[in-house]
Amino acid sequence: MDWTDRHCRRFWRTLTRHARVYTEMVTTGALLHGDVERHLRFNEEEHPVALQLGGASPADLAACARLGADWGYDEINLNCGCPSDRVQSGRFGACLMAEPELVRDCIAAMRDACDVPVTIKHRIGIDQQESYSELADFVGTVSHGGAEVFIVHARKAWLQGLSPKQNREIPPLNYEWVYQLKRDFPALTIVINGGIETLDACDTHLEHVDGVMLGRAAYQNPWLLHDVDERFFGMASSSQSRTQTVESLIPYIDAQLANGARLHHVVRHMLGLYQGQYGGRQYRRHLSEHAHQATSGSEVLREAIAFCSAPERDITRADVALNA
Repeated sequence: MDWTDRHCRRFWRTLTRHARVYTEMVTTGALLHGDVERHLRFNEEEHPVALQLGGASPADLAACARLGADWGYDEINLNCGCPSDRVQSGRFGACLMAEPELVRDCIAAMRDACDVPVTIKHRIGIDQQESYSELADFVGTVSHGGAEVFIVHARKAWLQGLSPKQNREIPPLNYEWVYQLKRDFPALTIVINGGIETLDACDTHLEHVDGVMLGRAAYQNPWLLHDVDERFFGMASSSQSRTQTVESLIPYIDAQLANGARLHHVVRHMLGLYQGQYGGRQYRRHLSEHAHQATSGSEVLREAIAFCSAPERDITRADVALNA
């Protein structure tokens, strides 16, 4: 949440055309009682794109799944993995793993309400759930509601005592349980998630499961996505350099600014593009210091990428403007 908004997803599409991208989790309440357009609008270039929903009422989830399909999403995903206190108080997210029959009914209602695939994302367990058999029972029960794709974060969620950030790092990874799900449910599509940082690691996991979901690694080092199409989809990857990637996004950025967006709204997702590259630190600092200003335009981004190609010396902002 607060990461994979439509600007982030549009940026990722300059790096991979075929990997599926997911929205932030959108609650059923936000759609049924809030600004639907603000939550559901997306760019046509984002396809294939999945809408991730949070909720626990079969009727409400069905209504929101129908909305998502009407807006053109390619998949509707039910989140049963988020461990935040706010989500728990609404009786959805990871705490739903304690109620597999309810999740089954939610999935069935969503499938009945729309014609696009309905999938689920969940953990390998919560709190006192200590055995693989409990995970297998959850998957088996939910599959009876019609779910065929299970995206499994290979960590438990500790709902008491850990923050959401800690829940992404402290509970140990258990990839073997996810592999075992594929062996026990060969007809289901099992996608693994959690702690995966390289494309080589993706290759290793794909020897055991059907798919891999990348989270923080793709956000913090987006250039990781540059080789995904060729390596995993058998399609030509973008031959663009990092700088060409940025330049290709300028028309989109200018259009968003003309519609009232701030530069920071878009480029905050691009801070990691030059990770480990010459000038990368100056690039990030320049965007962090100037992109939030109300008058900032795409020239700030061009100034920032100039740090990554200029001669190795102390470059002032005026120098960058001359070299951009």
